[in-house]
Amino acid sequence: MYTNGTHKPNETQLIPYASRLKEGRALAQDVWSIYNAANLPPDCINLGQGYMNFAPPVWIREAATEALKQVATNHYSHPKGRLRLRHAIKDFYGPQLGRDLDVETEILVTSGANEGEYSVFVAFLEPGDEVIMFEPFFDQYLASITFNSGVPIYVPLHPLTDKDKPTSNDWVIDFDELRRRAITPRTKMIIVNTPHNPVGKVFTREELEKIADLAKEHNLLVMADEVYDSLVFDGKEHVRIATLPGMWERTVTVGSAGKLFAATGWRVGWLIGPSYIIYPTLAATTRIVFCSNSPLQEASAVGLEQARERGFVDQQRREYEERRAILTEGFDRLGMKYTMPEGSYFVLLDVSRLQWPDDYPFPQSVMGRGRDFMACWFIAMEIGVSSIPVSEFYCEEHCIIGENYARFAFCKDADTLKRAVERLQELAKFLKN
Repeated sequence: MYTNGTHKPNETQLIPYASRLKEGRALAQDVWSIYNAANLPPDCINLGQGYMNFAPPVWIREAATEALKQVATNHYSHPKGRLRLRHAIKDFYGPQLGRDLDVETEILVTSGANEGEYSVFVAFLEPGDEVIMFEPFFDQYLASITFNSGVPIYVPLHPLTDKDKPTSNDWVIDFDELRRRAITPRTKMIIVNTPHNPVGKVFTREELEKIADLAKEHNLLVMADEVYDSLVFDGKEHVRIATLPGMWERTVTVGSAGKLFAATGWRVGWLIGPSYIIYPTLAATTRIVFCSNSPLQEASAVGLEQARERGFVDQQRREYEERRAILTEGFDRLGMKYTMPEGSYFVLLDVSRLQWPDDYPFPQSVMGRGRDFMACWFIAMEIGVSSIPVSEFYCEEHCIIGENYARFAFCKDADTLKRAVERLQELAKFLKN
């Protein structure tokens, strides 16, 4: 099989593969295959990929164990999702959305947030429909759009590089660019990812109101990717665009048990929206996966049911703020500039001052890519800490914006982050003044 550049197709291949694989970068050697553990030093500390190195809370794991002991939870769930989980989603998110959610028509459980988003694209995109996404973008968006005959339209967030201590709020939208250059008669959807991966930006109410006005003016469907909604720091307000005037009717909100409960391998997500969006999306997801993981849906329901009384979300937020501080204080000791994230669990480190020998033996896989690809490779090989180059999450036209940044994930335990920070101090001897 030919995946991510690890194997080349047979030159005598009789049946050509679909062009959508190339358009969606599915055949390209991507960052996940280049910065794979198999290619890096065996003791390299992985701060690249955004998965946790700690388990979900004990009480949620116990709920999963209990679900596995039951008969019903080991068999197909309803394609809409297990009823207990839909009720738990209603009770947890309904107050936040200011709505009495209908568990039959306004909630859909999916096999992870990504499959839910894919199903929305299947349900709503016609060939040539355009989908706007802000760069840097979560890389799955591109393939999901193009696989469904959509056309991605890229609108970059612009970093204010003159700030000494920039935050994720200093990555701004040029609304004139959004209105005049991105929106066309073919625009069908706009993706709003807040808190944002990889910038950590928490979109402000004012920004969301401007996006909402454009969505209403041009009759756009809004995909609100809010999988990091429980990780908002520094007292910032997470505004759900679906709560703004006139926006419930045109918004599908995406959530994730994996992100909320540190259970990314469970692949349980959900969509919330008006019935006219959920109904065709249900039809799509039924034909894609039929239904999602039953026992872990049940455990996710227990998680949502008990999260408030256990003070889980607030406690988790405090723990992530502590993890963020370990990493950023390490960058401060180095005197390196970074974007302080106000949400999610990523920090963008400015690697523009990093300098390596002219004859450094970079592999062919990073040659010809952005400067950040070489910076991330150098850090991994010489320092023993892996990260992800941010230019990967841009279109070719705009990738130069991302070439000064490496993404470091702090969804790791404190000891791992402290070890990584001590290693990273060795970067000092490779920094230009």
